[in-house]
Amino acid sequence: MITVHGLRFSYGSHYVLNDVNFEVKRGELVFILGPNGAGKSTLLKCMAGILKYEGSVRIQGRELKDISKEEISRIIGYIPQSVKVAPITVFETVLTGRKPYFSWRPSSKDISAVWRVLESLGIRHLSFRSLYELSGGELQLAMIARALAQEPKVLLLDEPTSNLDLKNQALVLKKIKEIIVKGIVLT
Repeated sequence: MITVHGLRFSYGSHYVLNDVNFEVKRGELVFILGPNGAGKSTLLKCMAGILKYEGSVRIQGRELKDISKEEISRIIGYIPQSVKVAPITVFETVLTGRKPYFSWRPSSKDISAVWRVLESLGIRHLSFRSLYELSGGELQLAMIARALAQEPKVLLLDEPTSNLDLKNQALVLKKIKEIIVKGIVLT
């Protein structure tokens, strides 16, 4: 489902990724481990189409560089290591995950998808709270909910359990396991 070949990326003249090669099949869970500054987050940003890279990233046999941003947002869900919060509610944040599926206004299907994800992560009670009012763990759960509402084929998670207490780490890992059963690739 994902093939990375000869991937290179540099910040200026310093290459943090140099000739990276691997393949991830449907339903596989892959963890990328390494010291701080090794390029793990950079790799995920390249795979999400956020950073321009050299080499090849293929999703479902198609070169990522040839796929429109709109289509990428239907295929790839990405949760960054850290997020900038906006003055919107959790519900509105999760609804932005549905944006690839509506043009002007969300449909009842989009609204239902948001409620379903909020319920499955146990954060429905946070729906109308501002992101500014959330703890670090609650914010992380809201970002995960946004990505899940997107219903992507590939989910790229950069430190998905950071800021979560033990109970919510277990919940997120359980949710990830359920997603793998559905065949979504997680990195």
